[in-house]
Amino acid sequence: MSYLNSISKSLSSSSRTTGPSLYEPKTDKSFISNDNPKSDFGKKKLNIYYNLLPAELYEHSMKEPNNIITSNGSLVAYSGIKTGRSPKDKRVVLDDNTKDIWWGDESPNIKMDSNTFLINRETTICYLNSLEKVFIFDGYAGWDEKNRIKVRVICERPYHALFSYNMFINPTKEELDNFGDPEYTIYNSGKFPCNRYTNYMTSSTSIDFDFTRKEILILGTQYAGEMKKGIFSVMHYIMPKKNILSLHSSANESKENGDVSIFFGLSGTGKTTLSADSNRNLIGDDEHCWTDSGIFNIEGGCYAKCINLSREKEPEIWDAIKFGSLLENVIVNENRVIDFNDVAITPNTRVSYPIDFINNAKIPCLASHPKNIILLTCDAFGILPPVSKLTKEQAMYYFISGYTSKIAGTEIGITEPEATFSSCFGEAFIVWHPLKYANLLSEKMDKYNVNAWLVNTGWVTGKYGEGNRCKLKYTRAIINSINNNVLGNEEFINIPIFNLKIPKKCDGIDTDIFYPRNLWSDTNKYDSETINLANMFIDNFKKYNVKHLEQYGPQL
Repeated sequence: MSYLNSISKSLSSSSRTTGPSLYEPKTDKSFISNDNPKSDFGKKKLNIYYNLLPAELYEHSMKEPNNIITSNGSLVAYSGIKTGRSPKDKRVVLDDNTKDIWWGDESPNIKMDSNTFLINRETTICYLNSLEKVFIFDGYAGWDEKNRIKVRVICERPYHALFSYNMFINPTKEELDNFGDPEYTIYNSGKFPCNRYTNYMTSSTSIDFDFTRKEILILGTQYAGEMKKGIFSVMHYIMPKKNILSLHSSANESKENGDVSIFFGLSGTGKTTLSADSNRNLIGDDEHCWTDSGIFNIEGGCYAKCINLSREKEPEIWDAIKFGSLLENVIVNENRVIDFNDVAITPNTRVSYPIDFINNAKIPCLASHPKNIILLTCDAFGILPPVSKLTKEQAMYYFISGYTSKIAGTEIGITEPEATFSSCFGEAFIVWHPLKYANLLSEKMDKYNVNAWLVNTGWVTGKYGEGNRCKLKYTRAIINSINNNVLGNEEFINIPIFNLKIPKKCDGIDTDIFYPRNLWSDTNKYDSETINLANMFIDNFKKYNVKHLEQYGPQL
C-alpha cells in the first residue's frame, strides 16, 4: 500500500495549505506511508493540486502537448486512442453486497473478485504515486442534499479535473472546508494500461467498481466520460435501495406552471435537443433521480455531443461553449475556430460545461413530480407512429426494451438500419435487473398520476433510404402539445400488432403522418417490415424473463 492511500484523510484535516503561486501545489504536504516505510514512495513528495479553478486548470493544461485554447475561450483536449466509453471493459466486484445485482450473459455487469480489484488498485495508485503531481476534485453528485453523495476524483491530467469541475456539483467554501472523507472515490490512471494478464482483463483498459470499498478504478482510457458514467452507475446501485428511481433522461419544466417532463432516449433520438426549449426551464440533460419529493439532477453540468453543431439548430449548447467549457477530440483550424463538422478523430466529439452556462437552467436543479414521461425512439424502419399514448404497463415494456435504430453510415460496418435495444435507455449503466427500475417507474406513475408517451423522431414515410425522417417542427409540435396538456385530451385509435394508441389529430401537424402505413408506396412491404420489427422486440424481451409484461408489447 502506497502513500497516496493517506490522501483522503489528510485532505479532510486542517493541514490543508495553499501554495504561493499558480505552479505551486494547492496542498504541498508530504504523505508518508506508515505501513511501508522502506518503499521508495515513503519519502517522496507528491504535489497535490486541490479543487483548482478553471483558469488555473487551463494553465496547467497548456503545459501538456496538443491542448488548445480556442477563439471563443474554450479549452480543447484530446483523450488519446479511446474516444468513447469501453463498456466491455467494465468490471464489478462480486461480494455479499453485490451478489443479488443483475448478473448473467445479458447483463452489463461482468464479475471480478475482490483480490483482482486490489491488484488493479495497486497498479492504479502506484502509477499516481510515480507522478510529480496529481489533481484532486471534491464535489457532489445530486442536487438533493438528502440524497447526494460526496465524490472525490484523483487524476493525472488537469483536463480531467476540469471535466470533474464542470460535471459534478461544486461545494461552497464552507462545504469544502468541512467536506471530510468522500463517500466514493475515483482513481483515474487512464494514461497507464492495466496488466492484460491479470484475471478478468480482456484488453489494456479496465474500469473497475467495488461497491463495498466505494471505489472506482480507471486504467487504459483517458476518455473523460468514464468518470461521469462511473458515478451514474453508483447512483443506479444506491438509489433503488432507497426506493428512488435513477433515470437516464433529460428533464425540463414549464416556466408558467412548473409542469415537468422527462425525456428518455438513446443517442440520436433527440433527448438533448427536445429538452432544450427556450420556453421551459432546463433541469438537466442526462441523469436524474425521482424521489417522493420530486426529481433532481445528479450532475452539475452537461456533456453534449458536438457533431454538426450549429447555432441555428442548438443555440443553447452553442452559446454555452465559452471560457470554462471543455471540448474533447474536436478539430480546430489555424484561426483557433472549432470545425464541428470535422470528425477526423471521432464522430463522438463532446463538450462539457457547467449547467449554469445554459441561460434557462433552473438552479438548484430540482423540480416537482413529472406530469409527462416521453420515451424517444428513432425508428429507421418507418413503422412506429410519430406519437403514441402508453398505458402504465406499455410504458414498463418500452422502458425495459429501450429501442432505437443505428443508422447506416454512422458506424463502421453498418450498411442497413440496425435495431438497438438498451434496457432502461441506459443498459450499460444499470446495476440491478431492469424490472427493478421498471417497477419503480410503475409505482411512481401510479402514485403521481403521470402520463407516458412513445415519440418516434425517426422515419415515418418509409424506411431509411426510401422515406423521410419526421420533420423536427412536427416533433416539436407534438412535444409542445404534450407539455401543454392538449394532446392527452384528443381522441385515440389503436393500430394493430404494436397495439399503440395514436391521436386522430394534433395542432400544427399534417395528421396523415400519424398513420405511417398510409404513407408507404407499398403497403405490403410496410406490413412485412412491421412483422420483422415486432419479432425483434419479442426476441429481445425474452432475455429479461419478464413474462407478465410480454403481452404489452407487439403481438403476432
